[in-house]
Amino acid sequence: MAPDTPQERTDLGDLVATRIADLGLSYRRLADLCVDPEAEDENEARPWARGTLENLIKGRRITAPTLPMLRALAVGLSLHLGQVQEAAGAQFLGIDSVWSQDGQARALVLGFREMSPEDQAKVLALIEEKTQLRRD
Repeated sequence: MAPDTPQERTDLGDLVATRIADLGLSYRRLADLCVDPEAEDENEARPWARGTLENLIKGRRITAPTLPMLRALAVGLSLHLGQVQEAAGAQFLGIDSVWSQDGQARALVLGFREMSPEDQAKVLALIEEKTQLRRD
């Protein structure tokens, strides 16, 4: 796909856009801050280019980021890696994280957003049922 082709979903791009606005960062500054804390090679420690971040935020199609890229992005945005992984999973794989009401259980559900309200309610009820069983 051409880089100007829009992504169907923009969960990660939206998260990054919101965060850079909150932190007052430019694309270039964010790219500088995105350092993978587990990288052994200095050349691999900074996996994000300014242009790739701009394409991500503008909803243009990019290659799905790798785990080292997500770790670096989490550092650059001062977010937990899990938040960045959830957004990436939603945008690039169509996997939605669905949480229990108490926030103690999570299910990864393919295409949750596209489900009917009735089917979404069934998934939520199942998560709540399993969470209750675990508490008992």
